[in-house]
Amino acid sequence: MSLAEEKAVKLPPPAMDAPATAQAARETAVFAGGCFWGVQAVFQHTNGVLNAVSGYAGGDKSTASYNMIGSGRTGHAESVLVTYDPKVVSYGKLLQIYFSVAHDPTTLNRQGPDSGTQYRSAIFYKDATQKQVAEKYIAQLDAAKVYPDKIVTQLTPLGGTIAFYPAEAYHQDYATLNPNQPYIARFDRPKIANLKLVMPEVYRDKPMLVSQAGR
Repeated sequence: MSLAEEKAVKLPPPAMDAPATAQAARETAVFAGGCFWGVQAVFQHTNGVLNAVSGYAGGDKSTASYNMIGSGRTGHAESVLVTYDPKVVSYGKLLQIYFSVAHDPTTLNRQGPDSGTQYRSAIFYKDATQKQVAEKYIAQLDAAKVYPDKIVTQLTPLGGTIAFYPAEAYHQDYATLNPNQPYIARFDRPKIANLKLVMPEVYRDKPMLVSQAGR
């Protein structure tokens, strides 16, 4: 079922998932899937997410600004750093949300009206486990032919010069603070509605905003 401009695909959970270690109270994951406003909002409405910060990944620190990444030549992708409680929501479940409702993983360097490498579909993995879980899930979804086209999501390691840089303050919590802005109403609010519709078991009505995280 789809709402307005955004489609959701009901997906099976990953056959392989990252284990929730007894020691870890929180974990992180970085996802890129078009404009970060909507991706951030989806994860802010996900149970177990402790914070979701919009930002940039894939390029140098010196070019990690909204004005510069808009050229599409800095290497950055608009991304979201998700901090989550692995005892409440797993990395695999976050991947399921990411592929199901947060974006379309089959469009190369494009999401909705936005085009350019800065809007690419990408997972920035922090370790071998995240890489393996993501690789196997992509292969699982492609084999099941859940989409009409092949998944084009890039897998990129974090580390060295590849890091996550938070976006400017005015980008944080943007979808919640500007619900009637035309872009948000057309492309991002439907993502949140689709999360509630397709994956009600993980949906929470009150988002965990950056301005509230840690309180």
